[in-house]
Amino acid sequence: MSIRFTTKARRGMVALTVAAGLALGVAGCGGGGGDDEKPRASASASKADGSRPSAQEGQSSEPLAELQGSSGLMLRITSAERDSGGFLTVNGTLKNDSDKSVTVPSLLRGNETEIIAHGRSLGGATLVDSKAKKRYYVLRDTDGRPLTTTGLSILKAGEEITVFMQFPAPPSSTTEVTFQLPTFATGTVTISG
Repeated sequence: MSIRFTTKARRGMVALTVAAGLALGVAGCGGGGGDDEKPRASASASKADGSRPSAQEGQSSEPLAELQGSSGLMLRITSAERDSGGFLTVNGTLKNDSDKSVTVPSLLRGNETEIIAHGRSLGGATLVDSKAKKRYYVLRDTDGRPLTTTGLSILKAGEEITVFMQFPAPPSSTTEVTFQLPTFATGTVTISG
């Protein structure tokens, strides 16, 4: 009887830990206040014109960076926001610009054993602060899952998905960082907030 109780207690703790991790991930990606509803509505607007607006459309008319990757993939970074909790969230879209379906490369998740165990993601992304000579890696939860978009597999021709990556925030004196993602060109990103 006590073994059964212990097993149930462990399952409950695992479920609680997963729920807390997901809540923190969602809270970290939230952005600000009441603006959340409007971008979601516009993101599902029209498909007829061939370009779907991203969830961050209202934040900036021009992307901060557009990075070309392998097999026709393009990463468009739309925001890099520092929050009061000490995090920096990079938002954007990953688009297949080719005329055929593309498998998202597993190299994007990086080569750390802890991240590899959790499937395809953007866990290999880093930010480089040249002035302070520091590199920032994607944050992870207590189970080693990267705080970034996960479950990436195949993008059809022209398909675009909204993505995010969360990092420790550089000092407030740092306003620009170099964004790096395996198989993609590097780009300079301006931090807001």
